[in-house]
Amino acid sequence: MAGYTPMMEQYLSVKATAPDALLFFRLGDFYEMFFEDAITASRELEITLTGRGAGVEERIPMCGVPHHAAEGYIARLIDKGYKVAVCEQMEDPAATKGMVRREIVRIVTPGTVMDAKMVGDGSNNFIVGAALLNGRFGLAACDLTTGELYVTSFVASPEAINNALNVYRPSEAVGDEAAVNAIHTEVRQAARSITATVRDAADITKLSEQFPDEPWNSHEPARQRAVARLLAYLEETQKRSLAHLRAVKAYDSESYMSLDAFTRRNLELTETVRDRSRKGSLLSLLDRTRTAMGARLLKRWIDQPLLNRTEAERRLDAVEALHGDWIKRKEMRDELGEVYDLERLAGRIAYGTANARDLNALKNSLRRIPSVQSLCDSFGSAPLSELSSRMDACEDIADDIERAISDEPPVTLREGGIIRPGYDPKLDELREASQNGKQWIAELERREREATGIKSLKIGFNKVFGYYLEVTRSNLASLPEGRYERKQTLANAERFVTPELKEKEALILEAEDRMFDIEYERFIALRDGIAAQMARLQRLAESVAALDVLQAFAEASAERRYVRPSWTDGDGFDLTIEEGRHPVVESVNENGVFIANDSSLTSDGGSILLITGPNMAGKSTYMRQVAVICLMAQIGCFVPARRATLPFVDRIFTRIGAADDLVGGQSTFMVEMKDIQVMTEQATKKSLIIIDELGRGTSTDEGMAIAQSVIEYVHDHIGCKALVSTHFHELAHLENSLTGLKNGCMAVRESADGVTFLRKLVPGAADSSYGIYCAQLAGLPETIVSRAYSLLNEHGAFGANGSMGVPMVKEAAATAYNTEQAPAAAPAKGIVQLSLFAEAAPVAKPAKPSASDKLLDKLRKLDVMRMTPMQALEWLNDARNQLTESGDPS
Repeated sequence: MAGYTPMMEQYLSVKATAPDALLFFRLGDFYEMFFEDAITASRELEITLTGRGAGVEERIPMCGVPHHAAEGYIARLIDKGYKVAVCEQMEDPAATKGMVRREIVRIVTPGTVMDAKMVGDGSNNFIVGAALLNGRFGLAACDLTTGELYVTSFVASPEAINNALNVYRPSEAVGDEAAVNAIHTEVRQAARSITATVRDAADITKLSEQFPDEPWNSHEPARQRAVARLLAYLEETQKRSLAHLRAVKAYDSESYMSLDAFTRRNLELTETVRDRSRKGSLLSLLDRTRTAMGARLLKRWIDQPLLNRTEAERRLDAVEALHGDWIKRKEMRDELGEVYDLERLAGRIAYGTANARDLNALKNSLRRIPSVQSLCDSFGSAPLSELSSRMDACEDIADDIERAISDEPPVTLREGGIIRPGYDPKLDELREASQNGKQWIAELERREREATGIKSLKIGFNKVFGYYLEVTRSNLASLPEGRYERKQTLANAERFVTPELKEKEALILEAEDRMFDIEYERFIALRDGIAAQMARLQRLAESVAALDVLQAFAEASAERRYVRPSWTDGDGFDLTIEEGRHPVVESVNENGVFIANDSSLTSDGGSILLITGPNMAGKSTYMRQVAVICLMAQIGCFVPARRATLPFVDRIFTRIGAADDLVGGQSTFMVEMKDIQVMTEQATKKSLIIIDELGRGTSTDEGMAIAQSVIEYVHDHIGCKALVSTHFHELAHLENSLTGLKNGCMAVRESADGVTFLRKLVPGAADSSYGIYCAQLAGLPETIVSRAYSLLNEHGAFGANGSMGVPMVKEAAATAYNTEQAPAAAPAKGIVQLSLFAEAAPVAKPAKPSASDKLLDKLRKLDVMRMTPMQALEWLNDARNQLTESGDPS
C-alpha cells in the first residue's frame, strides 16, 4: 500500500476482507468503486468510468452510484451473478476528527437478497447448504426473506439430488467440495446456473445457540453439517442477527412424492414446456390465493405431493367444507385479501430493515386475524378449526404498534413524523418546541420591544452564538440593567441574551438536534421488541398461508366443477376415473367442449393400457390428465372428473415429447432410453408410468422390439400402473399374451369431408396413425402431401421389397385417408432422388383424378347408416351437380 493516500489504504484493507465481491465503498452521498471493481461495475451497469488520484503517479479507475439509488444497481449486479459487499461509514463525519471508520455491513449474494422486489412476492429465493457424508446427502434450504429453513437427507444419487434441487431451485449453494460438485453437475445438466461456495468447516456446536428448541442429537450428521455450513455462511455475509431463523422444518424425502425434472416439465406443474412461463401451468390454474405467502406455499405443495393419506384427507376435508359454502368462502377471501405478507414483514423486522410503514402493514394484518378465525370456526370443519386454534392474533403486538406509530409515517426513518403524539412525553415537548419555536421567538421580540421601547430591537440566530437580541448602539441606554447579558459587540450594535432566551434556546436547539434521534430510538426499541416475538408471527404466517391455499383449492374446484376424490380401499392400487378432464387444457378451451374420458387401471381389468391411434387425436393429453388428476388428489385438491377413486402413487414417471441433450452429447433416442432406465430402476408397484410414443428415434424394427421389451418388463417385473402410447399398431397383439394389458385407441370418424378426431378413448387397437393427414393440416405443400399418399398406396408401409422390414399395410388402411385432396397416383416406375446441389431432375406429376373418381372415393367413405334421408338426398343431388358441371363422360 506504499504511496497510497490514507483513504485509499483504508479502501484496500476493507477490500482484502471481501476479495470475491464488488465493493461499494461509501464516500459521502455516493458508493464508490475503484480499480478492477470500477471497470467491472462500469461495464455491467453502463455507468461512466472516471479516474481518481490516490497518492501514486497514475490515476486509478473509479466509478460510483448515489447511495439512495444503490439498491437498484446492486440488484442488477446480483442478477448478473456477482456478489456485492456494502461498506458503510460507521461514524458521523461531522463529529469525527480524522478518517471516518468504515466497515462492510453486509455482503449481498444471489441467495441472500432481502429486497422483495428482486425476488417476487409469490416466489421464494432459496440458498442451500449441502453435506455429503458416508453416502448420505444432507440438504438445508433457507429463504432469508421469509425465515423458512428446511432440512432433509437421503441416499446420495444423481437422481435424488436433482429431485431435491427441483423442489427449491436455489440461486446459491454452499457446502463441502464433494457436495458442491454434485450440485454443479445436476444444475449444469438442467441448463441452469448457480453460485456456489465451498466450505469444508462446519461448527455444529453453534446450532443449539441459533435453534435452542431443536433436538439436534436426533438429526443425522449429514443434516447437521448442511445446516451448520449454511448458518456459518449466512453469518459471514450478513454480519447481523439472524433472529428470524429460529425454526427448522426437518422432513424425510420419503414423506413426499418424488418428481424428477422430466415429470415436472412434461406435466407442466409450475411452468410450461414451451416457454417456461407460469401462465398455462397447473400452478397458474390453481392459484386463487389472496396472499403472497399463500402463493409460495401453493407452489411448494405442488412440488411435494403427499404420501401421507391421513394428511391428504385432512386437506380434502377442509377443501370440502370451504367448497360447500361460497358466501362464507367469499368473506374469507375478502379478509385474507387484506393480510399483507406476514412472512416477509417478520423477516424484515428481525433483519432490521423494516420501516414504520411495514409495522403499520403488520398491525393492519393482525387486526384481520380474529375475523379469519371466526370464519374458520363457522364452517364446522375439524381441520379448519384446528387451523384457527393455531392462529395467534398477536393483539399485544398490534396494540403496541397502534400506540406508537402514526397513521401515515414517512418511508425513511430519519424524516420525523414516525411516532404518534402522546406516545412519549419528552418527544411531545421537543415537537412543541420545534413547531412553535418561531412563533415563540416572534412573541418574545414583540414583548421586548414593548418593555424597552426600542422599536428596532430584533432577535436573530447564528450557529456560533445561537439566539440573541440585537440592539443598535444609539439605543443601548434604554436597556434595563441586570437582565441583559452582553454576548457580542459589533461596529454599530450589541448582541445580548437573557435567561429566558437561553432557556428557550436550549429547548429549541435540543428539539432540532434530538427530535429525530428520539423518534428513531423509540422506533428501534419497538421493532426490536416485536422481533423478540418472531416465533409467534412465523407460526401465524404459516397457518394463514395454509388456509389461503385450501380456500384457493376450494375456489378453483367450485369454478371448474371439480369433485372430491376417494381412495382405493386397503392396500389396493386400482385407479378408476369417470369422465376425467385435463384441468389446464380444459381451462384454455373455454369456447369449445372438452371431451371427457374414463380411465380404469385395475389389477383384474388391466394395469397397463396400450394406446394407439392418430397423431393429434389426444393421446398425450389423455395420459397427462390421468397423472395430473392423481397428483392433484395427493396435494389435497379436488379433481376434474365426475368421479375418481385413486390409489396413493409413490412416484410418477413420464416420458413425453422429444428432447435431446446437445451439451451432454446425447441424442433424442438416448435421452429417451436414459429416462426409461430411471423408470425401470426406481419404479415400484405403487408407481404410475406414462410413456408417449415408446420406441421412436431408431429403426422401426429395433424401436418396436424395445417397446415390446419395456412393456413386458413393466408388466412382469414392476407390476405398476402404466399408460403407453405407440404408433406401432402391431404391438396390439400383446393384449393376447399379457394378462394385465389392454388395448385402447383414440376414436376417429371418417366422412366425405375428411377425418374428424373425436378425442374419445375406446377399447381396441387402431390400424392407422393418419400421419400424412396431420402433415396436410400442418400446411405442407400439396405436392408433398400428394406424393406421400401416392407412395403409401403404392408401397404400403415401404415393406413390399423388404427395405424397411415391416409388414405391408392393407389397402383398406390406405383408403382411410381423404383422397379427394390427396389422390392416388399411378404406380411409378421408380423413385427419383432429389439432389441438394445439382439441378433437380423432373419428377412425374400424379395424374389428375376425374370427377367420377373423386365422387367414388367419397362414396366409399360415406357413413350411410348415420345419415338422415334428407341428408342422403342432398348428397346425391350434390354429386349429380358435380358430375354435370365437370362434363365427365364417365
